[in-house]
Amino acid sequence: MTISIPDFSKTHVVVAGDVMLDRYLFGSTGRISPEAPVPIVHVHETDERPGGAANVAVNLASLGVSTRLLGVVGNDDAANSLLAILADHGIVCDFHRVDDRPTISKTRVQSRGQQLIRLDQENTAAMSGGAMADLLRKSIKGAGAVVLSDYGKGALTDISTMISACRKIGVPVLVDPKGVDFGKYRGASLITPNQTEFEAVAGACNNDEQLVERARTLLGELNLDALLITRSEKGMLLVEAGTEPVFLSTQAREVFDVTGAGDTVIATLAGAIASGQSLASAAALANVAAGLVVRKIGVAAVTPGEISASLHQRGQGGRGLVELAELKLMVAASRERGERIVMTNGCFDVLHAGHVAYLEEAKSLGDRLIVAVNDDGSVRKLKGESRPINALEDRLLVLAGLASVDWVVPFSQDTPAALIGEVLPDVLVKGGDYKPEEIAGAKDVLRHGGEVRVLAFRDGHSSSRIIGKLCD
Repeated sequence: MTISIPDFSKTHVVVAGDVMLDRYLFGSTGRISPEAPVPIVHVHETDERPGGAANVAVNLASLGVSTRLLGVVGNDDAANSLLAILADHGIVCDFHRVDDRPTISKTRVQSRGQQLIRLDQENTAAMSGGAMADLLRKSIKGAGAVVLSDYGKGALTDISTMISACRKIGVPVLVDPKGVDFGKYRGASLITPNQTEFEAVAGACNNDEQLVERARTLLGELNLDALLITRSEKGMLLVEAGTEPVFLSTQAREVFDVTGAGDTVIATLAGAIASGQSLASAAALANVAAGLVVRKIGVAAVTPGEISASLHQRGQGGRGLVELAELKLMVAASRERGERIVMTNGCFDVLHAGHVAYLEEAKSLGDRLIVAVNDDGSVRKLKGESRPINALEDRLLVLAGLASVDWVVPFSQDTPAALIGEVLPDVLVKGGDYKPEEIAGAKDVLRHGGEVRVLAFRDGHSSSRIIGKLCD
């Protein structure tokens, strides 16, 4: 399956559920306490991160999704810290503040990569009054998807009402379930239990065939559109009504911490579905994201750049239009594999056979070809007010479709010198009558041991000539 990364910036997702604050105390241990047989930890670093439903929201925001978070917090410092952190991520928060319970917080003490103890502050009594359902009704207009993140801490008492509100207006609603009462998730678009959670409800499964059979039974009983069962080292299983099951192999090469991996899965799913991807494509993307997040310590998130770099490394994608940060990740991954990076630049306003031949020759000088493209403003400065004929987005898409081109990146400056200095290709290529030292970015490339090559343009081909013929 070819995995593509959608434009998450055009999507909006609402998350509702049990929000938490995760505190981390990192330190070294060298001796045992004289007061009790426990290690003494000398704390040298502290960290606070959003957890639970708040971590789902952070994962969505890290993908570039416009995100609104609904939750219940206390009137305390933990709530204020949580709000401040989420604001830094650009997440809009609608929190219901209460006096009879603290903001859920979990403090973990870690040393040498191991968790020594966890201290929890919470009140898990069910909420009353329908406050969360009311918040959701006011927030779901315009959402591409809704995530209900149930950690069993009491915030989603009215989850059946919340699911109905979403389905009534046609918004896909994804649920990360908790406990053995899956009946309360009836009518959801999709639920994402892990295999242990699923088997606690459906019964132990001795093989994949039985797992699929029981998943289909649960789909019918609960009127669900789909089930995504996460299976640890076995990957994932997607079962949709009326389609063949999809088994996804694990993408994790190293596992340091599975904390919050389920949050990454459902966030990536929701973002992809809200962007218009099929469930199968969204699940494949979520599987890649999960494989990346378990390599990080504690609750964490992944970015489109990290996903793209991972896809490229596996030969599953990672080509086409990219931003600079994403490009640098993929270039670094290519260099780790010993690949030679070639880079060129231009306007490429009206693509013709000469351009195609030139780019193919440039690609032959290495393993990966980057094409930097002038944006519309810089083309006007170079070519005059009547240019470009084709807008930047169209020029990028056409170039990205060429077999010789690996990555296309836009730039707005008069020259690509700064961009080239960031990438530092192994070979910098330019077409035309230039001396190597006259080419923008050449000094940086040569200084770092790279090569600069000048290629001849093909006679009889030019954008200006084509435009002139069209105007005759």
